Amino acid sequence: MKTETVHLALYDALADWEFGFAAAQINTPQFQKAPGRYRVRTVGLTLDPVTSIGGLRITPDVALADVEPADSAMLILPGANTWEDGSNAAFAEAAGRWLAAGVPVAAICGATIGLAAEGLLNSRAHGGNVVGQLAAVPGYTGAALFSAERAVRADGLITAGAASSLEFAREVFAELDLYEPAVLEAWYGLYRTGDPTWFGKLVGAAS
Repeated sequence: MKTETVHLALYDALADWEFGFAAAQINTPQFQKAPGRYRVRTVGLTLDPVTSIGGLRITPDVALADVEPADSAMLILPGANTWEDGSNAAFAEAAGRWLAAGVPVAAICGATIGLAAEGLLNSRAHGGNVVGQLAAVPGYTGAALFSAERAVRADGLITAGAASSLEFAREVFAELDLYEPAVLEAWYGLYRTGDPTWFGKLVGAAS
């Protein structure tokens, strides 16, 4: 089985909590439908370290210019304060190339602002923090396609707001076909409720 790479974008001030569930579970073979099918590699604008909101200094595995959609199973774009000033525009442009090539993109919180600025939300169902935030982005005309659901998955694009990292991860896993449906339901139930009976259901579903 060929190992496929999920690329996690890194930039300064990225929100640590928004990608944690997704990255950890993709890289953890336990309960997966095809353990080891995916690995996570980080991609930066350069190979220089970045610093997250939580103060973590992280060195990218690869530079964005050296990655093509054909090399990727998905591009994950966490939120960051730096989306609002256009600092991450190169990643929004990359998201357009990923989507055009039929490779999924997952964007949460501030990253949806970048996609809106790139025009990628004008014809695709999507979510985000609030529609008013996106409506303030020049060129955004997709308000009628905005959903207040905690996470939205449509046409290879996953979007969510800052408070929905769990639902964001659930939709990432569904798009990657990472788990059997019953396993995914149990995993989500466990982390959504904290009820340990869901762990038994998770083990049972994976058996």
